[in-house]
Parts: sequence; structure tokens; C-alpha cells
Amino acid sequence: MCGINGIAALSMQTNISERDVRSMLPPLQHRGPDGHGVYIDPGRRIGLGHTRLSIIDLAGGAQPMHNEDSSVWVTFNGEIFNYLELRADLIKHGHCFYTDSDTEVIVHAYEHYGDDFVQQLNGQFAIALWDEGRRRLLLVRDRAGILPLFYTRQGERLLFASEIKALLPQLTTAPIISPAALDQIFTFWAPRSPNTLFENIFEVSPGHLLTVENGCVSESRYWDWQFPEQGDYLAGSDSELGEQLYALLADATAIRLRADVPVGAYLSGGLDSSALVSLIRHYSAAPLKTFSIGFEQAALDESAFQQQMIDHLGVENSRICCTNGDIAEHFPATVFHAETAILRTAPTPMRQLSGLVRASGYKVVLTGEGADETLGGYDLFKEAKIRQFWARQPQSEWRPLLLKALYPYLETSGAQSQSYLRNYYSIGLDKPEQPGFSHLTRWFTTAQCKVFFSQALNAALREEAAAGLTGRLPAAFGRWHPSNRAHYLEAKTLMGGYLLCSQGDRMLMANSVEGRFPFLDHRVIEFANRLNPRLKMRALNEKYLFKQAMKKHLPQQIIERHKQPYCAPDIPAFFSAQPPAYVDDLLSADKLKRYGYFDAPKVGLLLNKARRGSSLAYKDNMALVGVLSTQLCHYFFIEQFSRTIREADSPAFY
Repeated sequence: MCGINGIAALSMQTNISERDVRSMLPPLQHRGPDGHGVYIDPGRRIGLGHTRLSIIDLAGGAQPMHNEDSSVWVTFNGEIFNYLELRADLIKHGHCFYTDSDTEVIVHAYEHYGDDFVQQLNGQFAIALWDEGRRRLLLVRDRAGILPLFYTRQGERLLFASEIKALLPQLTTAPIISPAALDQIFTFWAPRSPNTLFENIFEVSPGHLLTVENGCVSESRYWDWQFPEQGDYLAGSDSELGEQLYALLADATAIRLRADVPVGAYLSGGLDSSALVSLIRHYSAAPLKTFSIGFEQAALDESAFQQQMIDHLGVENSRICCTNGDIAEHFPATVFHAETAILRTAPTPMRQLSGLVRASGYKVVLTGEGADETLGGYDLFKEAKIRQFWARQPQSEWRPLLLKALYPYLETSGAQSQSYLRNYYSIGLDKPEQPGFSHLTRWFTTAQCKVFFSQALNAALREEAAAGLTGRLPAAFGRWHPSNRAHYLEAKTLMGGYLLCSQGDRMLMANSVEGRFPFLDHRVIEFANRLNPRLKMRALNEKYLFKQAMKKHLPQQIIERHKQPYCAPDIPAFFSAQPPAYVDDLLSADKLKRYGYFDAPKVGLLLNKARRGSSLAYKDNMALVGVLSTQLCHYFFIEQFSRTIREADSPAFY
């Protein structure tokens, strides 16, 4: 992966300067430490910038890159995994190549297919393509939203970049945190695309293409998660469909091993990463290096399962143990790279893990993200299934007790506990067909954190209500099976807005490491979406077909173990020892009042509980991390706006 940036003129009177484009490169240095380049077209209508992380065609892959007659230019972040096949086909059609890189395939594919070129690409990408003849800019983001691409309009110029930090040098004033975005983060865990934390700064949504032509900016969707009408599913026996799934995953993994540098893999000890490492070992003769993370707390640590897979497959492994002190020390850097408020500390250990990868001499790792969303792995999906069953007989005494099988720690013996279970998990039970039914309990829990919002923030939200959920749902959404509706919502909220962004790309690229995600190959997604939901979850057995496909290749204990969600310590990380100075500073009554987002007395009460070591609820953990990360965002990108521009690749100045 790399960093891209650029400026497009929106009027004939506007000229683009090389100096302005170059000013956007330093904040992207961590994304591409191996080189940089700039292109300004002769008419000064466009400027393209690039910072390079060299992985394919190490000698000849410099960007921006052009076609045979320099009429089409591209700056590109990502990988086109089927570039060898595309290149061979384009050569047959008369196209001439001057490099061996996957980047050059893009300009020739655009020449040959026009805007449909993106349909030919199997990859993860953020692309800025300039058509000189038509004076037309295309901004394209990959189907699943693995790689980021942001843009904003400043007068008669459109600025775009891989990270928001790279836009800042061209802004005349500091950005403003959007009340609506905060409202969405404290509900869905992330702003609803195309929104970001900041007003008037947007992302190109996953599977979308932005066109800038004749001073106008338009957007179109070229791909989306789609599901069949109920009953119209893939035909075949479980074994036949399992074999097809395995073959798809094997190919998705094999093409993601293409690189001119060594490729490693993350190994958590869970089903997804274990399956991925197994696939790599079966389809690559090269020695495999894996990377793992552990925790001081036994409840969070999966080291025993990691070691089981290391022994089973005979791979080399490097491991780090993340401590509470590590999280407390490195959390500001996490927020600086994430560029948004977050509700959990979990991205911080992932940044440490990518640091281990880079220190080991690797630039590329394969990871298992996307398997749960694609193949039915989350407890949330089980919960939604039970709640749908309960909704058919809402007065039933025993149907809600099925939740105890899902959450065995729930106390359901007493009348008071039964009442709590009914009151909490029956949210929306009278309307099981409403679009967000599957996620209501999560969103309700998260939204309770809004009790810490300030009066000023609540007043702003009354004037500028958060964007509704249903506005961007497909027309056929209501005709999909309830389980498929849950999969879609998960892909469009938590996965796209948080897991692939704050916990994925940003924590990898902070250490100049590229992550690759075989489970998010669009062919795998499309196949899985056409499966009967019972093949993804048989009763309450998650990822049923995936387990059938992998059971010959993995230890039975790995296949049968209950999914352990990846978590990291939250409040204990900051208060198990002396809190870092930045915690006391940013959560002081003075800073809370001055920044204006949160109610200082209420946050103070929560702080006192944390300092005393009192037992805190799940929502309290989210609330405190959310408040602290929002305060850090304000500090880095608003209060320290000028300094952030000057020292944009290092958050160490707190």
C-alpha cells in the first residue's frame, strides 16, 4: 500500500501548483517511505501525488504512472491481485507496458473498458485517475472499503488524500468536529459513510466512484453487498458447497501471496486466522512467518491456541505481549493515526503488532478480517436469530432463555434478572421487520454513552439531526432474509467504519505495513451472500459451512472452540497504575468545558469511579474511551492544527 493525494481544479480560473501538491506528501510518509512522486498536467488542472511502499516491481513501479501516450495518469494505493491475468489480456488487445507493476494495468484497463475498468479489478484499492483528453478525474474506492480515500472542497479546488492529515496543509483553518458524526460514532461505532468525524470532509464510500468533470462532482455506486430474495439460494449439497467455498478461499489466498517481498500472516489462534495460515501452507512452498499478540489478562489471551496452530503447521512465529502500560502510552498515537473518535482501545495492540511485523523485515501480512461478516461468525447474528424467534411469540417465557446458551454469564434465575433480560433484549421486539432490528441492542447500549454529551452538543444535534440509517439501504433490503439484513448492516457499519479503518488500515500503515484480506475477495463475498443462511449458521453453530470446508485441515479443537472476540483492556489500561499526564489533562474539567463536547461533572464522576478501581459497566468503558479519544482528536487536529501540519507524521508532541 501507499499514500495518494491530489488537487483538482473546479473552474477554468483555478490553477494547481506543484508546491501545494507537494505540501500534502509529508503527512503520508508513513504510508510510503520508499519514494514519492508528483505529476502536474500541462494545463495545471490536476496535481497528483504519491508516497510509495514498494512491494511489486521494486525498480519500476514509481508513481504517478501513465499509459503509452501519457493521456491517462494514475496515483494508486493498494494492490490489483489479478494484474498478471489482466496484463496478459490487455497485451493481446495491443496495449504496450513499460513496467511490470500492477499499477500500470489500471491505466490500460481504463483505456480498454472505460469506467467499467473497475469491474475487472480484483483487489483492494484507492485510485485517482486523470483522463487528460476529457479533463476528467475519477476517484475510486475498493468494494469492501479496505483502503481509505478522503476528499473536501475548498473554494474552486477539490482536495483528496489517503488520510485526512494530508488535507490539512491546504486548509486555511482547522477542521470542525461534526456533532452529527459524534452522534453516529456513539451509536454505530463510526460515522455513516460518506461522513467523517469532521464537517465537510468526506470519504469515497466503499464500492463507489466519484467523477470530477466540468466543475461538477458526481458519485455512483459500482458494487454493493447483494443478497437473493428469500428462497433463491445456491443449489448443492453441504459438501459440494463446502468444496466450492474452499476452492474460492484457496484462490483468494494464493493471489494475495503475489509480491516481490516476503509475505507473512497474522495468527490469533481463532478459526479465521488458523484457516488462513493453513491455506497459505497448503498453497505455498515458501517458509511462512506468522505474527501474534497476547495479553497479560488470561481472559483476553489466546496464546495456547496460537501455539497449537504453530505446532500443527510448523510455522515460524513472532509474538508480543501487550500490557496495560503499552495501551496507556500509545493510545494518543492510535487516535492520531485513526483520525476519528473510537470507543475501544483495541486498535492500539494492533498497531504494536504491525510494528513487530515491520521490525521483523516484513512489509506485507495476510489477515482474517471479514470472515465473520461474510460467513456468519458473530454472536450478534446469533442474538438476532434468537430475537427473531422470540418475536413470533413475544409472551413466551422460555424463548428468551435461549439467550443464556449464547451468553452463559447472564443470570436468569431470579425474577429481577428475568425482568432485566426481557426489558433489554426485547428492544424492538414488536417490530422485527424494521431495518435495524438485528443491531438494536448494540446500538442501544452504545447510545447510552451519550448521557455524557454536553448541553451544547445536544443542542447542536437537535438542530442538525444525525443522518438516518435507512437512507442508503438498497431497495431490496426489506425482502432479504433477516440474517442477510444483519450481515449487510454489519458490513456497512462496524466493519467498514471501524474494523477496516481504525483497527485495520490505519494501524498497519502507521508502521508501513500492508494488510491483505482473502475473506474480503469480492468473489468470496458474492458466493457467501448467495448461500442459504442456514449454511452460515446452523441453529446457533456459527460459520457452519466454513467449518465443514476446513475440518480436514485444522485441529478439531480449533474448529469447535467458541469464537473469542478480539478485545483489549479499556479503562484498566489507563487506571491500573498512575494515569498518564494526558489523561488528567484532557479529562480535566477545564479542557472538557473548553472543548465543549461533554458534560464535565458527569465525566468527573465516571473518572472518580475509574480512579477508585470500581467495577464499571461495558458502556462505561466505551464512554470513557470515546470521551478521551474525542478530546485527543480535538487536541491534535483543532487545538494543535498548525503544529500537526508541521509535524504531521509524529504524534509525539503531546
